[in-house]
Amino acid sequence: MLVVGAGPSGAELARLLAQAGVDVLLVDRLKHLGQAAFSSAALPLEALERFGLPADVVAARWSGWQLVGPGEQRRLWNADQPLGVVLDFGALRQWLAGQAQAWGACLRLGVTALSWHHDAAGVCTVVRDADGRRRMLRSRWLVDASGEGRALIGEQATEADPLVAGMGVEWLLQVEPEQHRLWADRLSFFLGSDWVRQGYGWVFPMAPGQLKVGVCRLVDSSRPQPALGLELGALLERCGLGQPRVLDRHGGRIRSTVRRREQHRVGRLIGLGDAVSTANLLGGEGIRHALASARVLAPLLLEALATADSTDSLDLYPSLLRRELGWRWSLSGRLARRTWLALAGARADARLERLLAGLQTRRAEDLSALLFDYRFERYGLKALPYLLGWR
Repeated sequence: MLVVGAGPSGAELARLLAQAGVDVLLVDRLKHLGQAAFSSAALPLEALERFGLPADVVAARWSGWQLVGPGEQRRLWNADQPLGVVLDFGALRQWLAGQAQAWGACLRLGVTALSWHHDAAGVCTVVRDADGRRRMLRSRWLVDASGEGRALIGEQATEADPLVAGMGVEWLLQVEPEQHRLWADRLSFFLGSDWVRQGYGWVFPMAPGQLKVGVCRLVDSSRPQPALGLELGALLERCGLGQPRVLDRHGGRIRSTVRRREQHRVGRLIGLGDAVSTANLLGGEGIRHALASARVLAPLLLEALATADSTDSLDLYPSLLRRELGWRWSLSGRLARRTWLALAGARADARLERLLAGLQTRRAEDLSALLFDYRFERYGLKALPYLLGWR
């Protein structure tokens, strides 16, 4: 078995297959899994427990929410107990890959998958090693867990359900203890076109004395959009964070369809994680959905391997993954497009203000259920006109 991409979905799948006795080769184009660690990496506490993630990959715990904007208005919600964590994404990738290796998977870094084709025995994949040399890898099955770039399975979105792209940039800052205390124990988001046009910003606590600050937006080819770096700089200044030491700068892109009807398998090539649109567009969240996709695919692949490579079990993969993600998934994607792409002026800010006003009486736990479980019904009837696009 060849798995391309040692992110959360690929490494988790490699671990599950190796644990079941499958010979797995896991490759990634990065030379070190701590590189390019772009991810907001905020998870609810139940996801930490569900996926058995250790304390070593947790940078901070949080128990509240802060929503700033439109303008300077601040709304705070606090719970008595921790509601979630912020992960060190680089540490998470290294831990997951290490777990796969501990069960017998082989990890090769600096390996870029270039192309693939079927042959009589299974799949041939052409890769380029870190030294630039090309070689052929043969396997019974091939999994594309390369992320939104879809290195092998390609882009199969349709005009009716196109890929929606989001771009983000994030800095890891070293700050003074008193600055860190202002942002500790909560997830802070900045909403409104005067903060980030067609997107949002955030400040998350990390290790003591460190903050993660970023901005992202959905890409809109119909109108010019300010440079993300400029909007990040403005956010830092407005938050009093304009002079700290920058430990790391990174950025990235997510791309997903809203309805998730793209092809999940081409013969013996199977897409996994972000390669089949498991990054949610509403909050740019992908880690736990990527892990969940691996847990959906693993038993199906094991059944295929046990039945002379029969594809009957794998035919169920798209529907089972849709069931895992839930019926609210498409609604959250539509809400993301409506909210972020429209957020480009005073009229949209006023509409967002009305929506946020409805949250004032909610608990921090309710906000977590809304943003992580997409339980929009907790808004109540006041939110229906907004969710359905009536106002």
